Amino acid sequence: MSSSRNVKPPVFNPLTGAIRALAMDAVQKANSGHPGAPMGMAEIAEVLWRRHLRHNPANPKWADRDRFVQSNGHGSMLIYALLHLTGYDLSIDDLKNFRQLHSKTPGHPEVGYTPGVETTTGPLGQGITNAVGMALAEKILAADFNRPGHTVVDHHTYVFLGDGCLMEGISHEACSLAGTWGLGKLIAFYDDNNISIDGHVEGWFTDDTPKRFEAYGWHVVRDVQGHDPVAIEAALKAAQAETGRPSLICCKTIIGAGSPNKQDSHDVHGAPLGAAEIEAARAYIGWNHPPFEIPADVYEAWDARTKGAALEADWNTRFAAYAAEFPELAAEFTRRMTGELPADWAAHVDAVLAKVTEKGETIATRKASQNSIEAFAPKLPELLGGSADLAGSNLTLWSGAKGVSRTTGGNYVYYGVREFGMAAIANGIALHGGLVPYTATFLMFSEYARNALRMAALMKVRQIFVFTHDSIGLGEDGPTHQPVEQTASLRLIPNMDVWRPCDTTESAVAWAASIERATGPSSLAFSRQNLPFQPRSSQQVADIRRGGYVLSEAGTVSQPVSPQAVIIATGSEVALAMAAQKQLADEGVAVRVVSMPSTNVFDRQDAAYRDAVLPKGLPRVAVEAGVTDGWRKYVGLEGEVIGLDRFGESAPAGELFKYFGITAEAVVAAVKKVLA
Repeated sequence: MSSSRNVKPPVFNPLTGAIRALAMDAVQKANSGHPGAPMGMAEIAEVLWRRHLRHNPANPKWADRDRFVQSNGHGSMLIYALLHLTGYDLSIDDLKNFRQLHSKTPGHPEVGYTPGVETTTGPLGQGITNAVGMALAEKILAADFNRPGHTVVDHHTYVFLGDGCLMEGISHEACSLAGTWGLGKLIAFYDDNNISIDGHVEGWFTDDTPKRFEAYGWHVVRDVQGHDPVAIEAALKAAQAETGRPSLICCKTIIGAGSPNKQDSHDVHGAPLGAAEIEAARAYIGWNHPPFEIPADVYEAWDARTKGAALEADWNTRFAAYAAEFPELAAEFTRRMTGELPADWAAHVDAVLAKVTEKGETIATRKASQNSIEAFAPKLPELLGGSADLAGSNLTLWSGAKGVSRTTGGNYVYYGVREFGMAAIANGIALHGGLVPYTATFLMFSEYARNALRMAALMKVRQIFVFTHDSIGLGEDGPTHQPVEQTASLRLIPNMDVWRPCDTTESAVAWAASIERATGPSSLAFSRQNLPFQPRSSQQVADIRRGGYVLSEAGTVSQPVSPQAVIIATGSEVALAMAAQKQLADEGVAVRVVSMPSTNVFDRQDAAYRDAVLPKGLPRVAVEAGVTDGWRKYVGLEGEVIGLDRFGESAPAGELFKYFGITAEAVVAAVKKVLA
């Protein structure tokens, strides 16, 4: 069958037949899935994976492997079939278990579940964006480590993507930057099959995609017959030869190619073909084998283990020569790719905290954040900063910052006004390895990046999100820029640690803890306005890492008294809690002040510690300049929460706190109420 778009149909063969059969069979057995993309991209996959992809199935974490991203992640049976056929630890039984609980073949590719899967894809557009981050990481690491005669970082990032990825706005953000950065080792295959779930796309997607990418500064190969291996091979070689620009290979394909009655229609996109159609398809493509049965000669033709082992062995030999000439660089490369921190990291953190505590500055926590970066970044060359056109407001630049450009590496990325793209690109950077990205914008605009924040947490990547202007305290910019519900909603993301420090010491601890956290991302919320320094003992400084601690006990250090109530506060409101404690003490009411910069971390502490900080039976008041519901789990139904359950207003910050009743006097009144 030929397409109405003059797409030449495939010449079916056993190599591509294996992909099509596995996709049909697994989706049918699961009674769920998307067979269309795997069947339509089989020839593209065969050319790339059998002839060009540099990888070693026996070691999916080989540092200089090519990265492969299937951005159209709904077609996950394509990558699963490829991983299985080429020899990864993914058995035929794993394919039979497609989309089942605890399987290694979930409905969409998930990093950490399946060996060889580089990133979690499913939300369309984020895979290509992650890939931009991976290609950027390769460029930066090559500049950091390659030396004349020694090329130890030299690999491509390949992407499969479809119409849906290109409709999503994030693809514009990321691909524009890829062109600006000249990521010549990024090669994307566009599966131009003219179909999405609702049908033929002419009614909702009429972009001139090649022209769009040419405008971004990409090298574009137009009108490639996506079922012709010769044409695909020629396009791929042309893309590999273009080293100064990323490449888009536009492949005209037939979705579901091989299904005689459903191909080239949305019927084959996201549903099993059905037993009758699968039987017809087997005959149509000449695949005369039972479900999930692959002939030995087909396995042999696909097996990449011997070739992959040789590729890695060659690299190991070259790396050994590199290490002999540049031993310090080789050790640093190994450290960074394994994600280890420097051996003297803990001592360095202790020294930084001692200086911060001794200095005792009253400054905005966004400035305290910048000071923390200044203190930690020289020790961590892998720290890669960036901001969404707000470097001067987020204060993410430091004295050693060097901007990444088209022609150079560096350690700071100017992302432009692209919050979503920035966060997802940084996810790709973190997944690549060797770099620890931090990205920044106003807390309010975390909303633009929300799904990439969620994906960072889902994938457990080591990324640090810096959010400044964290409350109505930013003042005159008004409710469009004043976050009210954002901190609370970030705390709800599983595996996301959220820190809202109250001063310089808590800011430094939050940075250190976030850098050290290798099992997930952290969000740091910083103030625009100055916040007073809070004196602490060495034990209190240590307890900051526990997320919540007693900052100020009732009475005095020499004469503590039993508290009658507890005030819990974060960020800028800790100063209000301390002022309220003093007012209450003057009236003979003894209260404890608990600073809780990270509720997520505090909640992970053992019950004995939590009960020691928040004794059972003591009345509690919480204060934070944001929505109040999240604090109810700490204060209970009998407690009080001072906060803001409405949008802000435009006015100077001091006036706004008074107007909304977020004051020391309001906290005093709340304490008296819970004691009444």
